[in-house]
Amino acid sequence: MTTSRETDWMNHPVLRRLVTEANTLTLAERITLVKGLVPGIADQLSEREYEGFITDIRLKGERYHEAKSHPGEGRAERQTPGERDLEGRENR
Repeated sequence: MTTSRETDWMNHPVLRRLVTEANTLTLAERITLVKGLVPGIADQLSEREYEGFITDIRLKGERYHEAKSHPGEGRAERQTPGERDLEGRENR
């Protein structure tokens, strides 16, 4: 999880604790947890915003796999754009 000026308002310690606790679950349990969160997220987004959310999740996974398969190469060498690239945010 990264932080930026755009996310400074979030309660990062609580989010990190939740992520850490969720990561103690089995893969099947974590997938079920994510699926359980989707209806509440979808309910609060327009169809267009929801599609953007799904795209963000897909890119997050692709970027992770790319970084894992090319260790030590750094962000500048990756082909899959990250959130900061897509949103035009500066690096901290």
